[in-house]
Amino acid sequence: MPVEAVKRLASTKLGRLAVQFGKFGMVGVVGLVVDISALTLLMAYAGLGPYSARVLSFLTAATTTWALNRNFTFRGTHDGSLLRQWATFIAANSVGGAFNYLTYAALIAGTATVAAHPFLGVAAGSLTGMFINFAASKKLVFR
Repeated sequence: MPVEAVKRLASTKLGRLAVQFGKFGMVGVVGLVVDISALTLLMAYAGLGPYSARVLSFLTAATTTWALNRNFTFRGTHDGSLLRQWATFIAANSVGGAFNYLTYAALIAGTATVAAHPFLGVAAGSLTGMFINFAASKKLVFR
C-alpha cells in the first residue's frame, strides 16, 4: 500500500481508531509478559496457589498497562489525579478483568495442560478481556 494511502487511512476516524487499538494491543503484550512473570514468581517464591497469585498478577499487569496506555495509547486524553485515573482504569476494566479471570480459572480447573502451565490460561484470559477493556478504557478512562 503506498505511503500516501496509509496516511490518508490513518487520518480518518476509523484509521485513528485502528492505530489506537494497535497501540492498545502492543501495551497488552507488555501487560501479558508482566502478568505471566508476576504469576510465575508469586507461585514459585511466595507459595501462592494459581488463583490467589492470579489476582495479584492481574493487578500488577493492570497497573503496568494503565501507565503505558496513559503515556502511549491515549496520550493527551487524560486529566485529573493519577490515583483517581488508576482507580477508574481498574474499575472500568473490571468487567474485562472478570472475563479474563473466569477464562483463566475455567481453563486451570478443566484442562490438565493449562493447570500444569498456567501461563496458557493467562494468555487466553487476556485475549478474552482485551476488546472489553479497550472499549472501557477509551470511553470511561481516557476520554
